Amino acid sequence: MTQRFCNPVATHFGPGSLEELPGIVSGAKVAVVTFPEARSLGLLKKLEDLLGKQLVCVIENVHPNPDVSQLAEMYNRFWRDEHACDTVVALGGGSAIDTAKALMVGTEGGSFDELLALLADGKPFTPSRVKTLIAIPTTAGTGSEVTPWATIWDAAKKKKYSLHLDCTWPKAAIVDPDLMLTLPRAMTVSTGLDALSHALESIWNVNANPISDTLAIGAIQEIMACLPLLAKELDNKTLRSSMALAAMKAGLAFSNTKTALAHSISYEMTLRYGLPHGIACSFTLPLVLGMAWGELPDRDAALQRAFNADRNTAVDRLRAFLHQLEVGTEFSDYGVSGKEAQEMVQHAMQGARGKNFIGAKAAGCGHG
Repeated sequence: MTQRFCNPVATHFGPGSLEELPGIVSGAKVAVVTFPEARSLGLLKKLEDLLGKQLVCVIENVHPNPDVSQLAEMYNRFWRDEHACDTVVALGGGSAIDTAKALMVGTEGGSFDELLALLADGKPFTPSRVKTLIAIPTTAGTGSEVTPWATIWDAAKKKKYSLHLDCTWPKAAIVDPDLMLTLPRAMTVSTGLDALSHALESIWNVNANPISDTLAIGAIQEIMACLPLLAKELDNKTLRSSMALAAMKAGLAFSNTKTALAHSISYEMTLRYGLPHGIACSFTLPLVLGMAWGELPDRDAALQRAFNADRNTAVDRLRAFLHQLEVGTEFSDYGVSGKEAQEMVQHAMQGARGKNFIGAKAAGCGHG
């Protein structure tokens, strides 16, 4: 059967690759979307020096898990003022890049309420206006720089919205490991585990193909070898580069498959228990690995290649890996009862991402 893999993002990788930004944006007027600490860390200064007068606007109040309560005013002001910018440059982790994806999609009236109504409808739509996006990750994990998806949260209503349009693929991604050297341990681990989840989720996925498998297997092996070492040696440039490359591979893999059950479970854990995304989507990985193995022979073969082990050994190894990074692997570690966990897994199976899981049809499997 013919397999198809497509990723339209022009990816620039390697230490010092940030220097290529002026050539990528060409003569465009630029708005930068970033996180509050980017200025004190000297990251924003790098962009200011590279872009000069082309930089016409800086939005630097992006916070984790972009919420409608914060995005509304930001979006309305962006499209009211516009600053005549052509291109949005997102500098930061997944939250900065997701925020930029929301801002770049212009509704007819330039109102966030209009955008939210379109997202709530859940159907594809063609924006009235759109900006070009350049994504520059400062974490090794989210994969948002090579995918079209953005997650928008509504904590008050315990809801999430997914933004996914043809125009929300970044035009280019600059993955410069030097920008990740200031990342603290907790964020290094959390984002690294997000990348591991992306890689595994792309394997136990109904949309998997040999190309995504190849990228995912490489990412899994590299992350499991690298992340514990990096957590102890945060300023190691070689390890930062290895982790950045592995995370990018994971992003490329799931850019074609989307995520699956572990992410479907994670949304509830983040909304209801405040668990950081990287931990929320990774603590169940041993559980989901055990559920996935045995469903389909070709998926078993891919998982066996990833771990070079049988099912039980792989599950044990994955659980020990997470424990080594001080991440609990049971629902009870996060205050979730056995009954609630059972219900959460069953509910997650019915979600859009849960239905990508190869074992979704066996929803009555009894795993909790």
